[in-house]
Amino acid sequence: MVDLVKILEQTKAVAKEAGAFLREERKIFDRQKVEQKGLNDLVSYVDKHAEKIIVTKLQEILPEADFIAEEGTAGREGKEYTWIIDPLDGTTNFIHGLPIFAVSIGLKHHDEIIMGVVYEVNFDECFYALKGQGAYCNGDPIQVTGSKTLSESLIATGFPYSAFGRIDDYLKVLRSLMEKCHGLRRMGSAAVDLCYVACGRVDGFFEYDLKPYDVAAGVIIVQEAGGKVTDFRQGDDYIFSGEILATNNLIHLEFEKEIQKVWPL
Repeated sequence: MVDLVKILEQTKAVAKEAGAFLREERKIFDRQKVEQKGLNDLVSYVDKHAEKIIVTKLQEILPEADFIAEEGTAGREGKEYTWIIDPLDGTTNFIHGLPIFAVSIGLKHHDEIIMGVVYEVNFDECFYALKGQGAYCNGDPIQVTGSKTLSESLIATGFPYSAFGRIDDYLKVLRSLMEKCHGLRRMGSAAVDLCYVACGRVDGFFEYDLKPYDVAAGVIIVQEAGGKVTDFRQGDDYIFSGEILATNNLIHLEFEKEIQKVWPL
């Protein structure tokens, strides 16, 4: 029988080990070594090596598991457990020396995310959750805010870097939110944005054109902290649809309505 509590502790250690590697590499990183996977989609040897560290360790922890990982690591399909990994969420921040980037590791059991670990490297903050066990940061319980309306909320988002076909609709949503909330913030890491919803630093987060490894770990951390996560259609396809809305639950319906006013459904 799989001991998920033990696996969580081991996964936290793996995330921190990969994070330590990222921290040291950031000190000596040469931007000339950056590769471009697609339009504004950047990668370096740092992402790739961090993924090797994580995958090697996780294979030892749970040998029977499959992988979905940003830099291409994959196992056999149809497994009971699947690790969903982003070795460096916030690559552009990392490359430019901006201080928000993270290691993100989620664990899926069949079709359900049951565990998430996000290690934000610069502030040495390890966010984590196990289904039914609450959400934590560095050992302390965390929870979402009690803000009841958008008018008293701070919202996080991200900007598309290649899927510009919906940019006009996205800008309409931003304009509407600017008029209705305390402000908008763009951190550059969806995993960190989700954790900031979970610990109450922001009240909500939305973004489109995301990948499963951007959000898998963060969504369960939000949920276990008392928040709500959906896609833009009030559905539960927020891991693979590319659309995600995460809030403190209290503002969720109002937030959904603002998006749906202009977003093509």
